[in-house]
Amino acid sequence: MHFRSKAPLRLGFAGGGTDVDPYASRFGGAVLNASIDLFAHASIEPLQENAIVLHDLDNKQELRFAWAPQLPTLHALPLHAAVFNRIHAQYGLPLSGFSLITSVDAPIGSGLGTSSTLVVAIISAFAEMLQLPLGEYDIARLAYDIERNDLQFAGGHQDQYAASFGGINFMEFGPGEQVIVNPLRIRHEVLQELEHNLVLYYTGHARQSGRIIEEQQANVRNDAQPSIQAMHHLKQQALLMKEALLKGRLQDMGDLFDIGFAYKKQMANGISNPHIEALYAAAKNAGATGGKISGAGGGGFVFFYCPNNTRHRVTETLNSFGGQVYPFHFCMHGVQSWTI
Repeated sequence: MHFRSKAPLRLGFAGGGTDVDPYASRFGGAVLNASIDLFAHASIEPLQENAIVLHDLDNKQELRFAWAPQLPTLHALPLHAAVFNRIHAQYGLPLSGFSLITSVDAPIGSGLGTSSTLVVAIISAFAEMLQLPLGEYDIARLAYDIERNDLQFAGGHQDQYAASFGGINFMEFGPGEQVIVNPLRIRHEVLQELEHNLVLYYTGHARQSGRIIEEQQANVRNDAQPSIQAMHHLKQQALLMKEALLKGRLQDMGDLFDIGFAYKKQMANGISNPHIEALYAAAKNAGATGGKISGAGGGGFVFFYCPNNTRHRVTETLNSFGGQVYPFHFCMHGVQSWTI
């Protein structure tokens, strides 16, 4: 038998960064995001030998270990090993060999929540194999705990919950790692028009989000007011964007993205750079009314709101920068698993 899963990547519309502690615990965070039809995939396949094989198809990385209750994580595939370690420690695993095979539909480090989504997919594949009764909150919280506590990777909460729940969600974050996911009921025609008007573009440059996030966290701990005030504005932007979507006021979206772009750059150094600034200006000149750096920033994906059929002109303009426009649709389901 083979145990498979897939979890959707996400676009962070507003509030990104306010889900990261210590801001979330100190002030309360709010994020608006949407899952899309790009996925992280995981598959667990039994082996005849008593070994554990971790295989990343995207980067052609394969690591082989003798079966053991805990695997080292200081290697090229720490996420794979860390999920195995936690699942075995909490739930136990059969003493038999298996291969864990993964792939992601977008580059790791590109700002669509790829790493956290991959962790959610791997957990779900193990849950399918062991028939664990894990709900959306359970999977998301376990994924967060593995990344932030077991591996000590810097980051926030939203990616794990977006991958687990799917759909369009307004998420609230509070003290004690409290997370509340509020699915939004948006009219079909509003959702279709929003999808039509968004252009998703990969700059061609992956980035290491950890340094940017660590600086953002330090700014909050050190009471750096420009950074903290910027996060307050981004949280307010998430509330305003939620209201605009629920009321169908899509004409407000571009301006809200544009305001958010300005405030996001104030959270930490390196969020934007001359290349991003140039393509952002070019996209606006081509008809976009606003845009968003996806994830922590510094590279990866950006997306733009392009009303009145300006998406075609914006796409041509962005393609001249040497990156790649990614077609997408919203995905209204979260992580899924199955057995064959």
